[in-house]
Amino acid sequence: MRLKGKVAVITGGASGMGKATVMRFLEEGAAVVVADYNVQTGEQTVADAVAAGHGERCAFIRTDVSKEADVEAMLDLAISRFGRLDIVFNNAGVGGAIGPMTETTVESWDYTMDVLAKSVFLGMKHAARRMKKQGSGGAIINTASIAGLSGDAGPMVYSAAKAAVISLTRSAAVELAPDHIRVNAICPGFIATPLADGGNLERARERFATSQPWPEYGSGEHIAGAALFLATDDSRFVTGEHIIVDGGLTAAGPELSRKFPKTSARDARIAGITKGSTGEKAEVRRW
Repeated sequence: MRLKGKVAVITGGASGMGKATVMRFLEEGAAVVVADYNVQTGEQTVADAVAAGHGERCAFIRTDVSKEADVEAMLDLAISRFGRLDIVFNNAGVGGAIGPMTETTVESWDYTMDVLAKSVFLGMKHAARRMKKQGSGGAIINTASIAGLSGDAGPMVYSAAKAAVISLTRSAAVELAPDHIRVNAICPGFIATPLADGGNLERARERFATSQPWPEYGSGEHIAGAALFLATDDSRFVTGEHIIVDGGLTAAGPELSRKFPKTSARDARIAGITKGSTGEKAEVRRW
């Protein structure tokens, strides 16, 4: 059990990537506070933990992660219920504002930024205060996204918020390193969760299975595995990083071989070298 004796708080812990991480952390011996806005799914997550034999190490608290008092309350519950705080996974999220910039309201912008970016700031701020007081270090993990790495990888405001999370992660890692508090982020790609593809999980799984080079859809368990690594001493010299978990999507980049198969050297079964405007002849062969 790699997290035996550790106490974690996971926001957005009642569904999708968050719930998968809750269950993985419990299996690895941690005590976990599930913080989520949805009471029904939060209580169901605790019930699932009980059914799996982890009930005494799992608690739920309704949390609006954009509210400072709620963030403090969830962290205080971990300490009052389980005695300490070792890991905070700032994972809660929403799709937020959609549509073109010219049709995006300030209210939509504020809501999206509050849930996706301000919540991470609040989670890090108050986790750091408690971890510093404890004096034994800790691990903070933030959910960013590949949408925060480039343009046109997600809705505009969502992408901006996730880019902010990556930047906040790096800055906080530098500030908190002297206290042995590590801060890292996970950048998921297309992950099939109940929130994906308009809530149609089966359709999301079908679409996402072919959306990246790796021929399977991303799942919450894949994110849970990355979070487990960042929560344990296996990553004790890793801080200020954003780990991409996307089945090779960003590595593939434009994916010319898929978008323009008729001009793909691989599909045309040719190989060799072209020499541009040098005036020298290309050396191409069939295979």
